[in-house]
Amino acid sequence: QVQLVESGGGLVQAGGSLRLSCAASGGTFSDYAMGWFRQAPGKEREFVAAISWRGGSTYYADSVRGRFTISRDGAKNPVYLQMNSLEPEDTAVYYCAAATEDSSWHLYPRLTREYAYWGQGTQVTVSS
Repeated sequence: QVQLVESGGGLVQAGGSLRLSCAASGGTFSDYAMGWFRQAPGKEREFVAAISWRGGSTYYADSVRGRFTISRDGAKNPVYLQMNSLEPEDTAVYYCAAATEDSSWHLYPRLTREYAYWGQGTQVTVSS
């Protein structure tokens, strides 16, 4: 069973940048599409970005497009989320997720139900 671990969260001022990383541990990890989600207090978990494992196709939420960039290392670990021009509204716990090859990720890359594995989350706090 794949275990995902996020890192790179922290406290930054508005306008600053952070780079989150997601690495697999404890099991095999191959041909999995990857996604980043976030959850702020009192809100449901929302889609942030996703990337295909083989082809490198990317998807972004409208709220982060142009500011965040998702990338991966040679179709395997690690997966990154570069976050620039951060705003207080970006404050949330950020989660890494992986979709297995038998999922419908290619049809619904923004839906949480397409992801089988989730990390524990890393806190991102943006001060004004």
